[in-house]
Amino acid sequence: MADSNPDHEYAVEISDVWKIFGGHAAEALADIKSTGLGKKAALEKYGCVVGVADASMKIRPGEIFCIMGLSGSGKSTLVRHINRLLEPTAGQIIVNGEDIMAMPSDVLRRYRNEHIAMVFQNFALMPHRSVVDNVAMPLEIRGVSKNERIETAERTIDMVELTGWGHKFAHELSGGMQQRVGLARALAADPEILLMDEPFSALDPLIRRQLQNEFMKLASQMNKTTVFITHDLDEAVRIGDRIAIMRDGRVVQIGTPEDIVMKPADDYVADFVAGISRLKVVRAHAVMASISQFEEKHGGLTDFSNTVSEDADLSSLIEHAIEHEAPIAVADATGKRVGVITRADLLRTVIEGTETS
Repeated sequence: MADSNPDHEYAVEISDVWKIFGGHAAEALADIKSTGLGKKAALEKYGCVVGVADASMKIRPGEIFCIMGLSGSGKSTLVRHINRLLEPTAGQIIVNGEDIMAMPSDVLRRYRNEHIAMVFQNFALMPHRSVVDNVAMPLEIRGVSKNERIETAERTIDMVELTGWGHKFAHELSGGMQQRVGLARALAADPEILLMDEPFSALDPLIRRQLQNEFMKLASQMNKTTVFITHDLDEAVRIGDRIAIMRDGRVVQIGTPEDIVMKPADDYVADFVAGISRLKVVRAHAVMASISQFEEKHGGLTDFSNTVSEDADLSSLIEHAIEHEAPIAVADATGKRVGVITRADLLRTVIEGTETS
């Protein structure tokens, strides 16, 4: 299958996007921009609901980009603008260099079918079709010959570990298996971009984690640009290269899982991440003091218990500190020592969740 388009710096660019539902959306938006009218006031004055408010983000090719927030935060509304299932009230959306908003309806339908696939929370399988026919459906719409689309569907079914289930119907499959079919259907079309709207949230925790593992493995193999919607911070931290947190239609913070956990942008994000374990999120480069900082504080370098990569996680650093009292050296990708971590640094990070200074 083809990799994400390498010719553009960003696979998806969302710029200043607003979505206001209601018959007076334009008037409400003008009032919001000129007077700072709030979401509640816009509803009372114009009968309009602000779904997305001035959202901007840039998503890199091959990236798993998680958008998360509580119910009503605007995350699902925003993702439906990427394939123009929803029309924005204002703003611009560029997908692999193409202005989605400028496409005529027939061009847009073809572009969706060939370049963007969506996986829904409710599986959205056709009950009268077998698994293999469900998976092959995007190729059928595209006009691919029956033999070719069945061959592609069966190969994709194997990828999601449903070998032998191709001729079953949806009601014969468990929820987890049905979601695998939904993922296989999206992958069979070989899209450059996957839009996944809370695809695992209806599943039992054990099945959910298994599908997360399989999705992460497939994503690394296929290098698909993925926009993944979730309300679960643990899920976002686990699978996302970067995370955008939304509240009341606005993007509050964008960053790596480590950025979000270690440097929350405001009290709302801080509350969001308060219960997350830092052990597998925080990396050595965020905990270490620089060589110069260490020398200034301790009067020179000392013997080190070990040298670790700057990407070593907090859990492994704690294991080092349990076994050795001496500080830990941190090396970059070239092997050069770039920092030092002491037991005090680790303890401060675990307790406070802040970077060393």
